[in-house]
Amino acid sequence: MSARLLILLLPVLFSCSASKYTTVKTMVELVGEWKFKIDPDDLGLSQFWYSSNFDRSDWVTVEVPNFWERYSNFSKYDGIAWYYKSFEVKQIDKRKKYAIFFSGVDDDCGVWLNGEFVGEHRGYSDEFYFDVTKFLKRGLNELVVMVIDHGGPGGIYKPVAIVEYSEIEDLLKGEFYYKNARKSEEWVKDAIIYEIFPRAFSEEGTFKEIEREIPRLKDFGVNVIWLMPIHPIGEIKRKGTLGSPYSVKDYYGINPEYGTAEDFKSLVKTAHENGIKVIIDLVVNHTAWDNDLIFKHPEWYVRNNEGEIISPNSDWTDVADLNYDNPELRRYIIEVMKYWIKEFDIDGYRCDVAELVPTDFWNEARKELDKIKPVMMLAEGSLPEQHLEAFDLTYSWNVYDALARIIKKGHLPSVLDNVLESEKYKFPRGSLRLRFNENHDKPRAVKFFGEDGALVSAFIVNTIPGVPLIYNGQEYGDTTNLSLFEKQVMSRDSISERGKKFYSFYKKLFNFRKNSLALRRGEMIRAKTLNDDKVYAFWRKYGDETVLVLANLSTWGVTTKFQIDKILKEKTKGGKVKFYDVFEDKTGEMKVEDFVNFKLEPFGFKLILVF
Repeated sequence: MSARLLILLLPVLFSCSASKYTTVKTMVELVGEWKFKIDPDDLGLSQFWYSSNFDRSDWVTVEVPNFWERYSNFSKYDGIAWYYKSFEVKQIDKRKKYAIFFSGVDDDCGVWLNGEFVGEHRGYSDEFYFDVTKFLKRGLNELVVMVIDHGGPGGIYKPVAIVEYSEIEDLLKGEFYYKNARKSEEWVKDAIIYEIFPRAFSEEGTFKEIEREIPRLKDFGVNVIWLMPIHPIGEIKRKGTLGSPYSVKDYYGINPEYGTAEDFKSLVKTAHENGIKVIIDLVVNHTAWDNDLIFKHPEWYVRNNEGEIISPNSDWTDVADLNYDNPELRRYIIEVMKYWIKEFDIDGYRCDVAELVPTDFWNEARKELDKIKPVMMLAEGSLPEQHLEAFDLTYSWNVYDALARIIKKGHLPSVLDNVLESEKYKFPRGSLRLRFNENHDKPRAVKFFGEDGALVSAFIVNTIPGVPLIYNGQEYGDTTNLSLFEKQVMSRDSISERGKKFYSFYKKLFNFRKNSLALRRGEMIRAKTLNDDKVYAFWRKYGDETVLVLANLSTWGVTTKFQIDKILKEKTKGGKVKFYDVFEDKTGEMKVEDFVNFKLEPFGFKLILVF
């Protein structure tokens, strides 16, 4: 079986094996042939494409699960598309509950069963379900799914099933819930990661300029820097003037625009002297078209039916797809990974599109790296199995999507609870997730969320469990969407009101986090308020340290009160509470009845250490 096919089948295998551990019983597996139609003019809702017995004679037949970019004639389509599947249920037990369970849809979707609206889901990569007990019927059923793709691959790309269940949590428990994540180094758990695009970091765009900034980053609170790809960039089929750093021409080389090997060694040495680890981007799913590997080892690449080397998808035309069915390729890439650790003393890798490279390869590579030194492995991926052996961290796109729904669309803060709960059941115990409200693949937070929304979303991703990420320029509230293909430089505006506000916010937050075991390791316990439709409140607790987090995730000012619960009672002495307000830099003491009252501006927040 090819590695690529195995990746597509893994979710099916996992969903089947999960039944051993839960009370969920699969009734109907909705994989295989579906009907499909694109909707570029957004006519489906107004024309009732979801209705039972709607005429779908012009819809094409496709295979699910799959991305629609792999369907004939739809490889370049982004937008709305509709799926239809009829299926038969032989028996319905009115004493039992039934749900439709989706393992993954890219991006958003609406679901109808037998012409009735079941529900909608926003954001990709996470599992979700809808209770369909009242919609499901004995005999023939008709399922319609409207998928809204916002760019890149789209579709129902993981299995779908009708299941019988007893408890809601059982719908989300899978094989990995019962396993432990690999044990990470303490410095990995404590990381505050600063992503640097060397070309955009300064006018000079060099390692020397990054090195000069190391003392500032240390004072700022950063303890890990991630350098986007530092290798020479391909010229054949290059995009833009300078090309994407993710089109790697030489895995053993350094982009001369950034400096020399000695410059890079000096940067790493200075970072280490300041207590900062250095990881670099590893791009091994594909190479530039003028990478020597194409000429020396063409058999290491994926080919089409005509025998031509191809790109991974229709958008990434500047790169050629590598084929991990080849054991010689695997050995070569592992040697590359070992080289940069041995020769330059780097501390690990951020692995680009890690889901497109087989997990068994990453497992093999990690074993070899562990023989050299403890490293950080960060996957740009969200597969639970990646945590078992290969990776310390995976991307939590699910939290980013939840914050976008809450802050941009006005959804309830409980959306975040749902995402974190799903994550708890889906991933191995102890999994570390990368939290962010901005990175080089997403728009600048200030432009996307607005100034206040950017701050409160950053506040959340730095206080919920996980490891936070900040993208260069974000500390100044930069709005420059840095191009991967052209020369643009991040803003260092520390004079404007916005620049001062953002820099002060991050510096206070990061330096408190560095000294707070509660934020870095503590249990998260939700706190109930009188305004839970707007306010997201929780405790972080580790040993004797207790931190209170309050965030108004709405555009309305709120005067709220949170419940005097067990945790607060533990900290109450003589009817009073001692506390430190991090952002006001103020220590105080209050009667417990007064302490629980808070006034929060729109998108306002509080971070309080309770003694």
